[in-house]
Formats: sequence, C-alpha cells, structure tokens
Amino acid sequence: METRPLLIVDGANVVGSRPDGWWRDRAGAAARLRDRLVPLVEAGVPPELPPPVEVVLVVEGAARGVPAVPGVAVVSAPGSGDDTMVELVAATPDRRRLVVTADRELRARVGALGAEVYGPRWLPR
Repeated sequence: METRPLLIVDGANVVGSRPDGWWRDRAGAAARLRDRLVPLVEAGVPPELPPPVEVVLVVEGAARGVPAVPGVAVVSAPGSGDDTMVELVAATPDRRRLVVTADRELRARVGALGAEVYGPRWLPR
C-alpha cells in the first residue's frame, strides 16, 4: 500500500491563475509548472504537506503531450481535465489526496470524495 500523500495539480487552472503570457504557449507553460513541482517530491509543502510526496500534474488541451520528468507524473486528460482529476482521486480512496485548483465545481467534486483542496497560491513559487 502506498503511504506517500498524492498531490494532484490542475495544470490548466494553476497556469491560468497568473497572467504571464501562458496563453501564447500552453505546452511551455505546463512544462514550466511541471518543473516547479519537482522539488515538492522531496520538500513537500510545509507545514500542511510533509515529504515525501507523489506528484501528478494533469494537463489538457494544447498542453497534452507534455512529458513527465523524474518525480512528477504528467497525465494528459483524454477529455476533461476535471473528470480525470476526479478519477485519480476516486481511484485512491485509502491515501491522503490533495488537489490544487481554484475551480469551484472541481473543488466540490473532489472534496466530496475526501480530498483536501488548496488554491494555486498554496504552491511555492
């Protein structure tokens, strides 16, 4: 049984939370977010999330196909990224699951399944 907490990041929502030109290169923005997540595997997000952590970035649309890197799995949603994140949460009921998103509907859906939910600003920069 996996004991590490599972951190699932809503790539489109987190990338879209900062007006830094992400819309010009969605795949590049997703790759930059992925790279920012790598240190969380060993560092966690103190004090709420102690390490080690399993990190999954969910991407959709133009960001599909962004590859994983050591420490960060990347899941390309075949359709809705929200539905994919709900499926990931539902598939791991015996683990601590944390979802990073600002999407209200997604927050409610994963919260109903027992996941903890944090907004994009919770992630370290």
